[in-house]
Amino acid sequence: RVHSAIKNSGYTFPTGKVIVNLAPADIRKEGTNYDLPIAVGILKEQGIDIPDDNNTAFLGELSLDGNLRKVNGILPLVSGLKENGITTVFVPEENAREAALVKDMVILGVKHLADIAGHYTENPLKPTVIDINEYLARNANTDFSYDFKDVKGQVKAKKALEIAAAGGHNILMSGKTLMAKCLASILPPLELKEALELTKIYSISGLLSPDEPLMTKRPYRSVHHTASSNSIIGGGSNPKPGEITLAHRGVLFLDEMVEFPRHVLEVLRQPLEDGEVVVSRTRNSIKYPAKFMLVGAMNPCPCGYLGDREKQCICSEYQLQRYRSKLSGPLLDRIDLIINVPRLTTDELINTSSEAEPSAKIRERVIRARKLQAERYRNDGILTNSELNARLIKKYCILDGKTAEFLKTASQKFHLSGRRYSRILKLARTIADLGGKENITLEDVTQALQYREG
Repeated sequence: RVHSAIKNSGYTFPTGKVIVNLAPADIRKEGTNYDLPIAVGILKEQGIDIPDDNNTAFLGELSLDGNLRKVNGILPLVSGLKENGITTVFVPEENAREAALVKDMVILGVKHLADIAGHYTENPLKPTVIDINEYLARNANTDFSYDFKDVKGQVKAKKALEIAAAGGHNILMSGKTLMAKCLASILPPLELKEALELTKIYSISGLLSPDEPLMTKRPYRSVHHTASSNSIIGGGSNPKPGEITLAHRGVLFLDEMVEFPRHVLEVLRQPLEDGEVVVSRTRNSIKYPAKFMLVGAMNPCPCGYLGDREKQCICSEYQLQRYRSKLSGPLLDRIDLIINVPRLTTDELINTSSEAEPSAKIRERVIRARKLQAERYRNDGILTNSELNARLIKKYCILDGKTAEFLKTASQKFHLSGRRYSRILKLARTIADLGGKENITLEDVTQALQYREG
């Protein structure tokens, strides 16, 4: 590619042997980012006027005619270059807006190899500039396919989803896939830090659109139950992000959760606890962020009618136990809210007079709660209540004597594990935030315990 691109750009390729040393040799090189810097080095040796400058870098893939093509992972690459003292970067024109998201860098978008030589002579390239905050605000998502105003009844389930969205909590529902899809409409807009994290992930994965250099919508990844553990966790000879990383700061939705192979569900346990996943291979090991909300939906039993008010369940006790055993205790301990969503009665279904609360109003409450959390944890490196660790729970989930005694009694009665106990405290903290309370009350803890029907 480099040879053809140089010749077709009107330059002469050296007649002798050309050696390119990509040191250090022990690190595997992959991708086409090296095309442009290799070509620039050869042109410089051929006498083209390209100044020596240790503060300038070149990234990009060359086509045979000398045009530059878009490459993946530009944002993290440019961020890394900045950390190493680089101040100016030449990138393919399609990548320029993405690269410009890195502050205090001169980003020059290049269409053709010849443009680089021209930049240093009579045709200097114009730097690409983007106002990140303005772009994020202008492109904030307000148009959703599903809205809670179209869901009749189910007040408790809607409240549970509101709490989950406000604190970034995991939730499992028996029934009503539609309600899980409505969750996207009440998630708060991305903070700048979150948007940049997501953009880096999607850039590396090759999923970033050139027309949208910055991720402005929280991801909602719906995974089919035939998915493999590698596709969910990430993998490959050169490990790529999996679904849990693509759902970072958003939602990973598992419909018919019990239909997933048990070993696939079990690989979620560590990422749900740590908020990251380490993908290890023979040559290297890569750590990816994975702070996502797990949303699961399942039937209450194999026939689907357990607890139904109009139709009797025909499942035996053995069938019911076998069905529920597909979700292990340790996995359920990592889920904050477990609720049953009953089928609507005929009267509720055909009642057109009642109007449900629209997602926009619920979203306003969620945003207020998230702002409280962002302010509270501004010096702790986290954004939501679901990210609280043991030290921070002790600091921010303070209970008065009566509430503490009540929770102690409940723990003994329901045989709560240490992990579930901590998650109830975090859930109560979110419920208090939705109510605008500074401290957790007995009412908040009682409500948190009610959202554990599993």
